[in-house]
Amino acid sequence: MLNKEYYISPDIRSEFSIIKKNCNELLVEEELINKLLKNKKDRIPLRIKLGLDPTAPDIHLGHTVVLNKLKQLQELGHKIIFLIGDFTAMIGDPSGRKATRPSLDLEQVEYNAATYCSQAYKILNPDLTEIRYNSEWFDKLGSRGIVKLAASCTLARILERDDFTKRFKAREPISVHEFLYPIMQGYDSVALKADIEIGGTDQKFNLLMGRELQKENGQEQQSILTMPLLIGIDGIEKMSKSKGNYIGIEESSDSMFGKLMSISDNLMWHYFDLLSFQSDKDIDKLRKNIDEGMNPRDIKVILAKEIVTRFHSDKEADQALINFENLFCKREVPSNLLEINLGCAPINIIKVLRDSGLVSSASEAQRVIEQKGVKVNGDKIESKSLQLSAGAYTIQVGKRKFIKAILV
Repeated sequence: MLNKEYYISPDIRSEFSIIKKNCNELLVEEELINKLLKNKKDRIPLRIKLGLDPTAPDIHLGHTVVLNKLKQLQELGHKIIFLIGDFTAMIGDPSGRKATRPSLDLEQVEYNAATYCSQAYKILNPDLTEIRYNSEWFDKLGSRGIVKLAASCTLARILERDDFTKRFKAREPISVHEFLYPIMQGYDSVALKADIEIGGTDQKFNLLMGRELQKENGQEQQSILTMPLLIGIDGIEKMSKSKGNYIGIEESSDSMFGKLMSISDNLMWHYFDLLSFQSDKDIDKLRKNIDEGMNPRDIKVILAKEIVTRFHSDKEADQALINFENLFCKREVPSNLLEINLGCAPINIIKVLRDSGLVSSASEAQRVIEQKGVKVNGDKIESKSLQLSAGAYTIQVGKRKFIKAILV
């Protein structure tokens, strides 16, 4: 709701409402309104920045929460800047981290970055999107420039970050280069002269750093738009490539459909709220259908088909449903599997079978694998050395024993 004493035209009010819809926080509202007013007067589109570090080759559904918001802003006529943090990826964003992120070498970063543009263009209009790499300015800045940049922020300010404070109090290691990350992300906004920066709620400190550095460099400060974080398919932590609990937007239709069907009934509504393009009214109708006795699985099918169609096609979504039903219905896989949390991944399949109670001992686990009596997500397992990464898995032993194993 806009509580301004001066007159704001209906088109500005409408645009403001679209920008703010589903966002977690908008800072500072009055500044953004002034930017929109200036935009209409001067007919110069606002420069809206999103930065992603290519720490792995896949963009996942969690990223699409902010990418979908960018698409809305793009359709309003603003300039979208998709910043690939090829330089900062070699440092690693410490946001939410309990330990120092392993550094990536240049070759890894370049390989991962090469996939980002094509994947982002599944959502954004390539003709209206400006792709930038922050190595453009950091390579030129050099060691002298980095030292000067580091002088723009105190250690006390950096330690205001909740994750740094927790690690410091717990006497967990913090590498000096991690302190540079929020300063460098902030400097990206200076280099790009961003009017708005968008990011997840865990990025708020970094986004505020952009405002501070812009002010120090004599620029108008960017507005900040934070979006909710999508919980991963494990239902525990935010969707993350490093956690292995993600759904990549370039995964096969069958894989994407199956993973979406594996989420819990409660988590399903979180996915509807953040990922679905259905109206709030239509989603409320689906909630009422549940209250009136509709099977949650049928609602989940609606979600899975919508997402698979978006990144593949109607035809592939329909086929994915058929394949899913062939696998889990005709083979009599229970729809409500017992969920067992098995701890930190990776975990050997022998240990998974034993700790879940599907078998009584490691030797029995080895025997049923040798007899080809074990399936993971419908695929027969032949290797006793298989390591399962973080994620949710349907584990079957024989014809009647099933569990849903959650690894984090």
